[in-house]
Amino acid sequence: MKIDITRRWNMCAVTGAAMALVAGMASTVPSAYAGGTIKVDDDKFISVGMGTRLSFNAVEDGSASGAQYSNSFGVNNARIYINGGIHKYVKFAFNTECFNCAVGGGNVAGTNTFGSNANIGLLDAIGQFEFNELVNFWIGRTLVPTERGELNGPFYHAVFDGFRTPFNQADFSGNFGAGGAGLYGRDNGAVFFGKIHPGGTHLQYVASVFTGLQSSATAGPNQRNSLKYAGRLTWNLLNDESNPGYYTSGTYYGTAGDILALAVGGEYQNAGSGSLANKSIFGSVVTDLLFEKVLPNNNGVFTVNAEFKRYWAQDVAAFGNADCFCMFSGTSWTGYALYLFPQEVGIGRFQPYGRYTGLNSQFAGARNEFELGMNYVIAGHNARISTYWRTGNIGGTSTFNGQNLNYAPGSTGQHVDSFHVALQMQY
Repeated sequence: MKIDITRRWNMCAVTGAAMALVAGMASTVPSAYAGGTIKVDDDKFISVGMGTRLSFNAVEDGSASGAQYSNSFGVNNARIYINGGIHKYVKFAFNTECFNCAVGGGNVAGTNTFGSNANIGLLDAIGQFEFNELVNFWIGRTLVPTERGELNGPFYHAVFDGFRTPFNQADFSGNFGAGGAGLYGRDNGAVFFGKIHPGGTHLQYVASVFTGLQSSATAGPNQRNSLKYAGRLTWNLLNDESNPGYYTSGTYYGTAGDILALAVGGEYQNAGSGSLANKSIFGSVVTDLLFEKVLPNNNGVFTVNAEFKRYWAQDVAAFGNADCFCMFSGTSWTGYALYLFPQEVGIGRFQPYGRYTGLNSQFAGARNEFELGMNYVIAGHNARISTYWRTGNIGGTSTFNGQNLNYAPGSTGQHVDSFHVALQMQY
């Protein structure tokens, strides 16, 4: 694993030039934004939107030879959003995703199957009964409510790649049905949520029940079709957060004023991990924090995100079984700080940040990762360019971090440096 210093400086120059080019486009890029809503009356409407995230990635030893940096442009997400209202208290959400775009589904060697790396499929299908601030009910395919990182989704993190800690069941899984436990953090179930305001603060509760991991009659641990339960409590001590439903954001770029949000969440499923021969519960407890301070006299915005997870999963013996739904078991933590400059440069503002992520697996050694980056914030979460350098031995170069391999008994994480330039846009 040879470290190429020249390569590093070239990548820094390229990423810096890219951001400078965009910053200089103020005279050529329009600033007007159009709406996408068809409104019948105050209760009946339908809106259509889109979201896409694109990136260039250079990963140490990631080339076909295994000895040079990889160079690849990729589509991380490509989504269509459809939302609407049917009645004063009844709404719906229907969203799609390009499921194979980010994970390199690609063509099977020798088959040249057209379009196999760009399958568009169902992401969310939610019936939303929203009565008042105290009591609301969603049912369908939706996000499992545990941690802020999950509920931010990829578009509302404070950084481009927010998912660096181990995944929950519905992230780790690749499908629904026998052998699966959901997809992209979603599962089929029901969610209750609401908010109260004790002593001038703001306390949100979320409670839910989902299908969770399913197994067949001959493989997998969940032979009794046990359900999964998940929940979250968020206490905002300063200003309240305003988001759709029970979703969250990793930053508000100062638009919500001062924020101090403390939260605890988790999920549990009996026989939710392991194999037919070695069944185990799956359980997690997560605590997270968001602190955002708008500095006086227009001196910018300071933001901190932090998270700690504890996971309980299968016994080590389950790794030897072919039908094992083998999850991470152990602890992980991440924290990052960002500063948003108040001055506009071109069409946006610069936001440097630093991040540290660590984990300690029950089955493998401890690992960590450092990240330094710069966001160029054009229109909040709707238009942002990011460039960042990452170094560490968490391992894996894809969205899913190679968890099944990296956390298996005896696995060791290769130390990898990588450079990234990324763009996200929503409408």
